[in-house]
Amino acid sequence: MATLYLIRHGQASFGKENYDQLSDKGWQQGRVLGRWLSGKVAPGAVFGGNLKRHRETVEAMASGYAGSLPDMQAVAGFDEFDHNAVIQSYRPQWADRAVMARDLAAFPKPSRAFQEAFVNAVKRWASGEYDHDYEETWSGFKRRVLAALDELIEYADGTDVLVATSGGPISVMVQSLLDLDDRRALGLNEVIANTSVTRVLYSGSRRSLAVFNNYSHLEAEDPALVTFR
Repeated sequence: MATLYLIRHGQASFGKENYDQLSDKGWQQGRVLGRWLSGKVAPGAVFGGNLKRHRETVEAMASGYAGSLPDMQAVAGFDEFDHNAVIQSYRPQWADRAVMARDLAAFPKPSRAFQEAFVNAVKRWASGEYDHDYEETWSGFKRRVLAALDELIEYADGTDVLVATSGGPISVMVQSLLDLDDRRALGLNEVIANTSVTRVLYSGSRRSLAVFNNYSHLEAEDPALVTFR
C-alpha cells in the first residue's frame, strides 16, 4: 500500500498583522521535519493548500531534506477554514483587532482566553444552527476537503505523497477514516501539533489510518519545538 503523509504546517505568526506566515520557530520545525524525512520517504509528489504557511512549510522541509523534493502543487481543497470569519461571527466586535487585543489583555493569560473563545466559535460554526452567518459552512468545508482527498488519491495512483495542510483538513480526513462524530473531530483539531505527521495508507478505494499526529521528530531535536498554535 502507498502512503499519504498529511503534514500540519509549522507554527504560524499568531498575534502578528499577517498570521499566514511561519514564525522563526515554524521555519525551524519545518527544517527538522525535512531532516527526519530524509532516507525514510521519497515522495512521488508534494501537495499543499494555497496558503503561504503551507508553501513555506514545504520550503523549510526542502531545506532540511537530503536531496530534492518535487515542487509543491497547490490545491485549494486543502486550505484551512477561514478562522477569522468563524471567530468574528461569534464575536463580531473582534473584527477590530484593537478591540480584540484590548479584550484579551484583560485576562491573566490572553492566549488561553483566545483559545477558549476560538473553540466556542468553532463549535458554533459546526453546530449547523447558524449556517446563514458563514460563507463556508462546516458541512461545506468537509465536502471540500474530502473531494480534494479523493482527487489526490486518484492522481497519486499508488505513489507516496506529502500533503502540507492545516489542522482542520487533517481532522476532517481522520474523521472520515474513523467514522467519528463532529464533536470528536473538533477535539482532534485541538491537539494536532505543528509539523506533525499523520499517515494514511491507501490502495485503490481502500484507506486506513496508520499514524496520527506524530511529532517525535520535534521531541528528539528539542521538546521546546513542540507547539500546537
